[in-house]
Amino acid sequence: MKTLNVFERPFTKLDVGGGVVLNFNEDFLQSDFVVNLPVLKAHSQTVVSLGIKNLKGLTDVHSRKKCHSPHAKKNLDYMIAKLANKLPPSFTLLDGIYTAERGPYFEGRLRRSNLLIASRDIFSVDKVGAMVLGYDPSEVPYLVHAAQDFERPIDLSDVEVVGEKIEAVASRHEYAHPYTEDGMLPKALEKMGIKGLCYPKYDHTICTYCSQLNTVVLMAIVNAWRGEPWNEVEILTGKRMKPTAGKKKTILLGKCMVQANKNNANIQEMIAAKGCPPDLKGVLKALQQAGIDVSSTFFETMDMAAGFFMKRYEGKPGFEESFYQIVWEGEEGPHLSEKISTCSKNL
Repeated sequence: MKTLNVFERPFTKLDVGGGVVLNFNEDFLQSDFVVNLPVLKAHSQTVVSLGIKNLKGLTDVHSRKKCHSPHAKKNLDYMIAKLANKLPPSFTLLDGIYTAERGPYFEGRLRRSNLLIASRDIFSVDKVGAMVLGYDPSEVPYLVHAAQDFERPIDLSDVEVVGEKIEAVASRHEYAHPYTEDGMLPKALEKMGIKGLCYPKYDHTICTYCSQLNTVVLMAIVNAWRGEPWNEVEILTGKRMKPTAGKKKTILLGKCMVQANKNNANIQEMIAAKGCPPDLKGVLKALQQAGIDVSSTFFETMDMAAGFFMKRYEGKPGFEESFYQIVWEGEEGPHLSEKISTCSKNL
């Protein structure tokens, strides 16, 4: 078997319909048959992330960012629905051995569910997968768009399910990270008593790369909190957010936010963390300028962050460490090649 890194391979422009053109990996487009192996998970932006959304990983970086459009109609859900419109013959296997709440990153919750869902029809398997995760397909916007594209019903009236009954294995997997009622601060930060900070809830327009950074920034804020209110700091992300009048310091996180708000009259002191995405040094400087005194060494240990979250599974049935080991056969028999320290690497 030969393994290819899509980022080291050529891409080709592909019109997937509805006025959307994305750059897809050529190997995928020229394949006789595609086997698609997504994890069965709920997703913080798209409710669920299954077979269709997994195809986003076959597009280049520009296209991935393009999918997180601020356009009123051609938003993330609309874009995701188009990904399977030119799919070669395929087989989709949803890996639900471990299912995930509030994916895709390691701050979500994993469950040992021991489920596999498979079909040659990617739309059918996604509808069933959504129901197993506790959502009617009509509650998943990208599936609603896909139903229109495929000219098929959004319910399971055109799907034959064999094996386990859906109702016997379905369980609600929450997708959204909890925020305060006004959406201005993560619940976890509110419970810590953090004051003087406004960190509005993420939206569809924050792309994969800034979204990953978002997790790191929140961890840095928690690390820096010492019980004294900050000086009316606001942190904005994505492509749509607008500054709030009266805030004394406004951090614009990423190139898109800087371009959208650099001349906004509601900003008293603009702190721009430039880049697409910003580098960690720039983020550290921005937080410190806003009075959030993050240690200069904090980001140096961020490669250990996943291990912090994975501690919650230690010693729990179904999460045996031996499951996360790769064994290879050598001349002297099997050897332990690598111990995978975080479940997220398997997702």
